Amino acid sequence: MWQEGHTIHATAEEAITETEKMLNVYASFCEDALAIPVVKGKKTESDKFAGAVSTYAIEALMHDGKALQAGTSHYFGDGFAKAFDIQFSDKENKRAYPHQTSWGVTTRLIGAVIMTHGDDNGLVLPPAIAPIQAVIIPIAQHKEGVLEKANELLNSLQGKFRVKLDDSDNSAGWKFSQYEMKGVPVRIEMGPRDIENGECVLVTRHNREKTVVKLDELESAIEKKLQEVHDGLYEKALKNRENRTYACHSIDEINQSLVEKGDGFIKAMWCGDEACEDEIKEKTGVSSRCIPLEQEHLSDVCACCGKPAKYMVYWGKAY
Repeated sequence: MWQEGHTIHATAEEAITETEKMLNVYASFCEDALAIPVVKGKKTESDKFAGAVSTYAIEALMHDGKALQAGTSHYFGDGFAKAFDIQFSDKENKRAYPHQTSWGVTTRLIGAVIMTHGDDNGLVLPPAIAPIQAVIIPIAQHKEGVLEKANELLNSLQGKFRVKLDDSDNSAGWKFSQYEMKGVPVRIEMGPRDIENGECVLVTRHNREKTVVKLDELESAIEKKLQEVHDGLYEKALKNRENRTYACHSIDEINQSLVEKGDGFIKAMWCGDEACEDEIKEKTGVSSRCIPLEQEHLSDVCACCGKPAKYMVYWGKAY
């Protein structure tokens, strides 16, 4: 399963603008909805989509240091239009070949969420995509008034959040573990004493932090906690990427970093020669992930051959 788009344009400039726009759409979705930081870049000639003039990608780093291509956007030029004789009448009423784009993301993003945020207790879901954003767990629900108050809370929160009340006969501890495993961002605990005090306890999934909240302030507190979950997940993933990104100047340095520090993103200069790209992969096991749009000048020479470098490239072991 995937999401995919194809467009055709009158000019190369329009098509390239569309290609770059969709790359930014995918990057924004990953960062703003999935809480996954990504590197935006261009694929090398050997790694671009067959028939494309250029392929752009967003690359993410999983918590184990492996890279994942999270989305791609391609500019095809007019090559496919010429191959299939697709033409249109331009502004001068002359026949012309259109310029084409293609872009897409797939359900590998589900794997990206799991491998970026998950922990030993199960899923940890960003609030924007969590099927259940908050779950109400009544404590000692057999006691008078507890379930009534829990249902009252449910009714007041529905329509504002994706919220569920678990009034099953399972123990509270079982329910805690169940919804932790499902990755629900916020848990609302409420028992007889809490009701008496006009409050409840909020627990956030990503850090298990507990906060006592007044019931009449619950809606705003949940909004705040959901934002905290997203921000916490993003910062944790970004810190993991930063701690697992190593600048290297030679093949020996790349191998040394992989042995001493483990898998991650390797930043290294490259001359642009496909033979050097292949040699780096053969001798280190890392492949080129992308030529980042935000370039850094680490040195003047290629990490492989020592000739003048053209680009700084992100390399890594990938899924």
